[in-house]
Amino acid sequence: MAERGGIFAGDDPFAIARNWLADAEGTEPNDPNAIALSTVDEAGLPNARMVLLKEIEDHAFLFYTNWGSAKAREIDVNGKAAFVWHAKSLRRQIRVRGVTERENGQKADAYFASRSLKSRLGAWASRQSTPLSSRAALIAEVAKVTAQHGKNPERPPFWGGIRILPLEIEFWADGAFRLHDRFRWTRSAVTDGDWQVRRLYP
Repeated sequence: MAERGGIFAGDDPFAIARNWLADAEGTEPNDPNAIALSTVDEAGLPNARMVLLKEIEDHAFLFYTNWGSAKAREIDVNGKAAFVWHAKSLRRQIRVRGVTERENGQKADAYFASRSLKSRLGAWASRQSTPLSSRAALIAEVAKVTAQHGKNPERPPFWGGIRILPLEIEFWADGAFRLHDRFRWTRSAVTDGDWQVRRLYP
């Protein structure tokens, strides 16, 4: 295993990632958990967008979305995704590539219930990534679902979590004179706990 220390120390990449995110929570001006999520459509054309990483689990990274969204549909095509997390204030990055699975159970229910009422109603109202005639039409849809679902809406059947189980995690930190530090963790399968760690040229 590559010689590592300081912010790179440890034998658990998920613990390192959680530590880095905690550091960013004290320095980033907003959304320290924002990630640039990348997917690929049926034609092989890549897509990227910002989403919020909601949890770093013991074995995966978890975010939530409408399963009818472009990102979810593209993930459904091949079951893979990638993202980069970038903390400008710390000059650090984490890159992740892996396979995906849906979170459609109690954890998704609990997270949905923790959101503000307006956000929950917005999830019901939005046909995410599909054409919208006007903002007025969206507001009208929110009013409609508010009347239908009241003040304690359940999680929509089309909304939940997507978990990224990594095959590769790379930690990057800025170095003087562009001599950055990069460590790439790789494994052959998501069930394999035997990570290989290599230092990379900057």
